[in-house]
Amino acid sequence: MSSAATTIHETRPLPAAAGLGDTVPRYTSYPTAPHFHPGVDAMTVRGWMDALEGDDEISLYLHIPYCDRLCWFCACHTKQTRHYAPVAAFLRSLHKEIETVGGLASGRVRAVHFGGGSPTMLKPDDILMLGKALRDRFDFLEDASLSVEIDPNDMDEGRLDAFAAIGMTRASLGVQDFDPKVQRAINREQSFALTRSVVDAVRARGVTSVNLDLLYGLPHQSCESVAATVAQALTLAPDRLALFGYAHVPWFKKHQTMIDEAWLPDSAARLAQSQLAARLIVDAGYDALGLDHFAKPRDALAIAARSGKIRRNFQGYTEDHCETLIGLGPSSISRFRQGYAQNIVATGEYEKVVNSGRLAIARGVEFSLDDLARSWLIERLMCSFTFSATDLVERFGAVGQTLLCEASRLAIGGAGQLLRLDGENFVVPEESRPLVRTVAAKFDKYLGNGTGRHSVAV
Repeated sequence: MSSAATTIHETRPLPAAAGLGDTVPRYTSYPTAPHFHPGVDAMTVRGWMDALEGDDEISLYLHIPYCDRLCWFCACHTKQTRHYAPVAAFLRSLHKEIETVGGLASGRVRAVHFGGGSPTMLKPDDILMLGKALRDRFDFLEDASLSVEIDPNDMDEGRLDAFAAIGMTRASLGVQDFDPKVQRAINREQSFALTRSVVDAVRARGVTSVNLDLLYGLPHQSCESVAATVAQALTLAPDRLALFGYAHVPWFKKHQTMIDEAWLPDSAARLAQSQLAARLIVDAGYDALGLDHFAKPRDALAIAARSGKIRRNFQGYTEDHCETLIGLGPSSISRFRQGYAQNIVATGEYEKVVNSGRLAIARGVEFSLDDLARSWLIERLMCSFTFSATDLVERFGAVGQTLLCEASRLAIGGAGQLLRLDGENFVVPEESRPLVRTVAAKFDKYLGNGTGRHSVAV
């Protein structure tokens, strides 16, 4: 396993200056979403789309903003509905947006990601119609991938067949925790048997990559319960696992107030849970990738990590190297060479705008050279825990040199606790890697400006 793709997998003490309770961004983008502004509008993004070339490779993200139940731990932009009529109305608008964007954006589709919400609550015919609409409006590469976030409770034979028919190549199943007490506390009851049946079903339909999402830091979790969940998950032989820390942000998602904070583990317990789970997964033969992902050594993500080509975007760690990611659906975020753009969050307002044939852009940010340099540095830290001083300066010139001075001051001033100079590389020491978000925050010039609030670092 490459040292650049190694996260902490033994219980080690953190640096004395470490702040387990620090609140910092997750850095799936830089600048981060709280710093987007309405100065980037539909006209701006139309220009960015016009600049795309026919041979550019692009990714598509479809955000389905509905669930048939609301999990109390969730921090996604979604709403619960027991009726399908609002979903059907939204899908008509989504088809209109696909038509509009497909007519503006050139490029060839390398990857598609269905997220939410719960894309698996869609009816089979609607899944098939979406797949057809995408291929009618966009030019797909022959080997394009299609990943789907799956709630096992939604799945039946019809939905499984429909996603297989539109080309699903990767399935990502939400597990969180298999302990019934934890599941009841987060309103997400889901048996191991059900999860196993869905894993078997997607593999039977030719899906070659299965990911499981696990959480630590949930109410009533302990090291013992986390270890038990990891052991059960490993029996399913997933190709990838993601191990996320629960982000308790009740000021942002009011339904999280349903979780009694007295049930939550403290920062030290969260760290112990994450380190134990990581060690068990690595001991089972998986490569540790970045902060919180794991993959079998032959998986494409592990291969990308070993070659230094792993990336990070709004879906987490990825081997996707497309410079352009186009988000479809309310609240979805796009990335172009020129900057980020986010769609209107409110579903009703989104529908009004896209039904009129307009782009539903609410806000965004245009990159400066300084943004690009800091984004590259932060992504390298988040992906590989290291960056090359030579690469930084060669890529970004004087701006890179300024950042190099900032990195040197951090390494010297902190006595190498959070960042250390090793030859011409700056490296996050292994014992500090759980705090890599805190390290990245040292290079975030926007942090502290504005009113954005964030989850704890570990």
